[in-house]
Amino acid sequence: MQHRELGRSGLKVSALGLGCMGMSEFYGGQNEAGAIATIRRALELGVNFFDTADMYGVGRNEELVGRAIRGKRDQVIIATKFGNMRGNEGQFLGVNGRPDYVRECCETSLKRLGVEVIDLYYQHRVDPNTPIEDTVGAMAELVQQGKVRYLGLSEAAAQTIRRAHAVHPIAALQTEYSLWSREPEGELLATVRELGIGFVPYSPLGRGFLTGKIKRIEDLEADDYRRNSPRFQGENFQMNLDMVREIEAMAKAKQCTAAQLALAWVLAQGEDIVPIPGTKRPKLLEENIGALEIKLGKADLERLDQILPPGAAAGTRYAAPQMQALNR
Repeated sequence: MQHRELGRSGLKVSALGLGCMGMSEFYGGQNEAGAIATIRRALELGVNFFDTADMYGVGRNEELVGRAIRGKRDQVIIATKFGNMRGNEGQFLGVNGRPDYVRECCETSLKRLGVEVIDLYYQHRVDPNTPIEDTVGAMAELVQQGKVRYLGLSEAAAQTIRRAHAVHPIAALQTEYSLWSREPEGELLATVRELGIGFVPYSPLGRGFLTGKIKRIEDLEADDYRRNSPRFQGENFQMNLDMVREIEAMAKAKQCTAAQLALAWVLAQGEDIVPIPGTKRPKLLEENIGALEIKLGKADLERLDQILPPGAAAGTRYAAPQMQALNR
């Protein structure tokens, strides 16, 4: 397994991580035994970077990850997140970055994960009502107390990252980035690189769309939240599918899968980038890891730019209410 350092933080992880969100919610068809088998297969293959959050499954995902890594703590780098509040019934209650909430969430996550320290602790979304200095100050106290090793932010704006980093070093920024979500290019990536912060793209496969395995909306289960995602709806779906078909054709010519090609593109954007594709199936995990062997030349990268240039994807990343919580 190849490894990469997250910026200049000193935190080294496998070059490909594993996003665990869909194992507990959102993408339909949860199977705990299969999810745990996927995490353990990832460990066998050298993946050591696992991503979860307290909101995934309203805590169930952290508990699942904790069970999967039991007895293997020394082999894993655990990243989890706080900030998105949810009620007991799963309802979304807003974003909270208040210091007392930061401390409360950390204690709860430690218990769910069954660990004594969280390797990388992210603020999941920036709270517009709490100064970032106050939130990161509380997070820094957790580092001082030995409960957290490194700090991260998710979907934060460049100026917010600078303010946070001035309080305590930020090791990683987690933001959506893929062939069809290229917003980080420019100021955001330039900022994290200037500050020595690693970049962790989530949804590097476009929530599965870039794999070419989703041909119709009916391919998604009835409770799959992607059915309500703008890029998966109406004319947007067909327009995006036309571009994915070109990716599939290029992948066939390179004797790899569309998923491997899309991941190889993300990996080729810099040695400081560590994507965390999510899956709950060992077979798809193995396919994703195969992307590490795909080498893209200048002509390949130029062709992918032609297929999906910045802004080409039809539809926004999220529905309007969720878009408002980004880039704060």
